[in-house]
Amino acid sequence: MEKLLLVTVIFASCYATQKDLSGKVFVFPRSGVSGRSDYMKLHTTKTTLNSATVCFRFITDITQGYSLFSLSTPMHKNAFLLYKPKDDVIKVHVNDLTTDFLSLPSPPNTWHSMCTTWSSNNGLSQLFVNGKLTIKRFVSFKKPITGVPSIILGQEQDEYGGGFDAKQAFTGMISKVHMWDYVLSTTELRAYEKGENFTPGNVLNWRALDFDPSGLASVDEDPEYVVKCP
Repeated sequence: MEKLLLVTVIFASCYATQKDLSGKVFVFPRSGVSGRSDYMKLHTTKTTLNSATVCFRFITDITQGYSLFSLSTPMHKNAFLLYKPKDDVIKVHVNDLTTDFLSLPSPPNTWHSMCTTWSSNNGLSQLFVNGKLTIKRFVSFKKPITGVPSIILGQEQDEYGGGFDAKQAFTGMISKVHMWDYVLSTTELRAYEKGENFTPGNVLNWRALDFDPSGLASVDEDPEYVVKCP
């Protein structure tokens, strides 16, 4: 009986910090050396990803390179990394291999919606940016993402759980983060982009998110959020 109670307490504590962030945004307010400590660490119980889809919205006013989503494992520092080195390029890394998506301008001080898909079956990745699908590009296949993930928003991990570089930090706001362990269909991607009914992420779910802030990274009201009456 005591063992059962202990397991129950441990199980409950694992999910005690989950929060519904509907109508909220993550704020990353600093750049430069001081901003290196500003990030959000996201938690999941998933340790194997044969495929993945990550969706979120973001806004920034910086033009230098920055990380949008950084998932690291003990074996691969860039197990699943979305990095924007310049205005019209998005780099997708999977298990330390990478490919570049080109001609994707994202003007500053504008909200952007972005989803990224990848499957180990064929190694193909595709972006869905502001309602438009890109071509598909090969990045990595036949090898899933495995190991306890370290998921960071606001910084790019040069080592598992750390190794942050101020020149790669994100300054701005990120919201509506969802991650799935499968490739979303085009219909599902469009439903997410339009804010319609869609199945929340089963790896990361903005409506039930387990996270820890660091530095001056914080949660604030979403200026775009509109309450929909039934």
